[in-house]
Amino acid sequence: MSKQPRRHLSPPEKVAILKRHLVEGTPVSDLCDEYGLEPTLFYNWQRQLFENAHLAFENGRKVKAIENTKDKKIEQLEGQLQRKNEVLAELMEEHTLLKKELFGEI
Repeated sequence: MSKQPRRHLSPPEKVAILKRHLVEGTPVSDLCDEYGLEPTLFYNWQRQLFENAHLAFENGRKVKAIENTKDKKIEQLEGQLQRKNEVLAELMEEHTLLKKELFGEI
C-alpha cells in the first residue's frame, strides 16, 4: 500500500473544494478521490469553515479599528526608528571627530 505524498492546499483551494460540495452538490467521495484527500480531512475543513464563518459577518467597524490601531503602531515604530537613526548618525559623527582629534587625520 503506497501512500501519496502529502499535498498542502492553500485556504482558497480548500474553500473551492468545500464550495463544490456545499453549493454544487459534488459528492465528498468524488472530491476526495479527485484531490487525494481523506474524508476525515475534508470534514475537518468543513467543521473549521462553519466554526469560523461568523467572522465573515463581523462588524466592519471592528476590523477598521484593528487596522487603525496597527497603522498607529506602525507610525509610532517608524518614528522611533527615525529618531534612533538620527542619534546613531550624530554619535558616528562625534566618534569620527574624536578619532581625528586623538590620532590625527585618518
